[in-house]
Amino acid sequence: MRVLVTGSAGFIGSALSLRLLERGDSVVGIDNHNDYYDPAIKDARLARNAVYSRYKHYRIDLCDPAAIELCFAAHKPQYVVNLAAQAGVRYSIENPMAYINSNVVGFTHVLEACRKNDVQHLVYASSSSVYGANTIMPYSEHHNVNHPLSLYAASKKSNELMAHAYSHLFALPTTGLRFFTVYGPWGRPDMALFKFTKAILAGEKIPVFNNGEHSRDFTYIDDIVDGVVRVLDRPAQSNPVWSGANPDPGSSDAPWRVYNIGHNSPVNLMNYIAAIEKAVGKKALLELLPLQPGDMPESYADISDLVNHFQYKPATSIDEGVSKFVSWYQDFFNGHK
Repeated sequence: MRVLVTGSAGFIGSALSLRLLERGDSVVGIDNHNDYYDPAIKDARLARNAVYSRYKHYRIDLCDPAAIELCFAAHKPQYVVNLAAQAGVRYSIENPMAYINSNVVGFTHVLEACRKNDVQHLVYASSSSVYGANTIMPYSEHHNVNHPLSLYAASKKSNELMAHAYSHLFALPTTGLRFFTVYGPWGRPDMALFKFTKAILAGEKIPVFNNGEHSRDFTYIDDIVDGVVRVLDRPAQSNPVWSGANPDPGSSDAPWRVYNIGHNSPVNLMNYIAAIEKAVGKKALLELLPLQPGDMPESYADISDLVNHFQYKPATSIDEGVSKFVSWYQDFFNGHK
């Protein structure tokens, strides 16, 4: 397969590209290498993929439609995975335009390129944050998601709506994947696991929001990638029993679907910290703080559709996943001092 992956220097994008290359696919990677966090880790991720002659990498911003069109025209990808996005809930409060430009304008350029180049399937990253003010647990794709709590969440919900319009108008198969708190080796430095591990090793306090009463459906990176590959290989199809009189939010009469990918087992933040302490071999110093604007107190994925449609369920335990991250973290930073 010829697969184009946007955000290919990112946490999930680089891991997915590597998995596709390992199974024999040709991969074209696009990333703008912005400095939202240290670009050095992006370069290190890319080095894993650069050893494959079937990998081509371009430093392109999704907000540059001419560059996107040239890349698609040159490589004619059969499948596209859009993982490029401005991430982070709290940063969206400080810099909203970054989210509009990358997550909305940039995604429009990807949709247009897919339409013009007869792409067989577009898979794109959505987020568990789209569930917003919903309190029915576990979160299901068949629940209403019209009450986002941050602009980041709103931009991801916008992606789902935009993809549906293209699926309806142009019969472009699109699948949105609502990721639930992805963690693991090569992760983003702005995420809790990375920051907590760094602070504990340095003997510094870690900020614990909502006084530790958060719970998250933490999902290990390898499990996320396995799920993406399974979904990618089966282009979205229309739901033959979908009805406009009683519309199902998770499917359509167009070739459009959304799926949760989560561990289906939420973990309290204090238990997550305990797993890091165990892996590091050192106790954390805690600074208890109130709930932050835009944060969701809890996330919990209903993955019934993922299991039923793809026979897949993430399985990596928190202890195993955190231990693998801490081992990677210590090896990586000992080698990059």
